Amino acid sequence: MENETETVCRVCGHDGYEVFWEDGWPTAEICSCCGNESDVGDNGVLGVRGYRGYWVGQGAPWRSPSAERKRKSEGWDLLRQLANIPPRWR
Repeated sequence: MENETETVCRVCGHDGYEVFWEDGWPTAEICSCCGNESDVGDNGVLGVRGYRGYWVGQGAPWRSPSAERKRKSEGWDLLRQLANIPPRWR
């Protein structure tokens, strides 16, 4: 993953303005959707799947209420967002 910038959250598939990984290194950015911090819960497939399962099991709440209101007003679809997750992290 070197020389690559990841803007899609490995856990929830949110593709916002955050840069989660850059050139193979975590940026410690926190996803405004699921609340995952890069390199805390997303440095391995098992961690990603575990956090995703927990997040979805809790009702897929947004970390940022203002972002949630905006997305829901735009017709946010959880399944469509989860489809954004790169295949390596599904």
